[in-house]
Amino acid sequence: MRFDILTIFPEALHGLLSVGVLGQAVDAGQIEIHTHDLRDFTDDPHHVVDDRPYGGGAGMLLKVEPFVRGIETIRPESGPKTKTILLSSQGRLFRQADAQRWAQLDGLILLCGRYEGIDERIVQFVDEEISIGDYVLTGGEAAAGVIVEAVSRMTPGVVGRFDSIESDSFYDGSERLGAPQYTRPSVFRGLEVPTILQSGDHAKIEAYREAEAWKKTARNRPDLLGLHPEQSGAQSDIEETTPDG
Repeated sequence: MRFDILTIFPEALHGLLSVGVLGQAVDAGQIEIHTHDLRDFTDDPHHVVDDRPYGGGAGMLLKVEPFVRGIETIRPESGPKTKTILLSSQGRLFRQADAQRWAQLDGLILLCGRYEGIDERIVQFVDEEISIGDYVLTGGEAAAGVIVEAVSRMTPGVVGRFDSIESDSFYDGSERLGAPQYTRPSVFRGLEVPTILQSGDHAKIEAYREAEAWKKTARNRPDLLGLHPEQSGAQSDIEETTPDG
């Protein structure tokens, strides 16, 4: 799996993408990560990548030409099954299912915006427009890091034990969060690990984790269950309808 990231700040990603699981996967040749300076795809002496928006307004827009040249230069270096993704606060929300789907590709080209965004004509040259959340970042570099991390985890061999992935929130499309997890010590400042998790009864442990996962989903993400945060008793309703282990 190959990732190409087109940005005006390639150095912003080097630390994030070179440590831990990602760094090990790069060293092992399981994934490739390439960052590209958008200025390298300009054709003027000053390497200008932005300009004022037509119609007026505050801020500057990134120009469409350098991005298109970058895409056209990078695509032949990647495999035939490569998608170009525009990272934008106006895009469709990124989901775990996207990470699983994209992990089957040869590569992803990720376009990082800055300032007030990118000339809208760029959407004619991309496959998908994606947002990682309902908020605005200074640039797309953090979003690119999120996508590289999420997709890499779905790439065979990157994570040593695949069963650890299967227990992740959202992995199986169940629209619920993962169950709470605990480790040693069994008691910390009066807070105890649930006794059932120390019982060795795997059937009861599994039932307990399933119930706690639904409770946590109702508490932290009621929207996944079709509930509204302001609905009184949302959590208790879920607790009454799930097994207590």
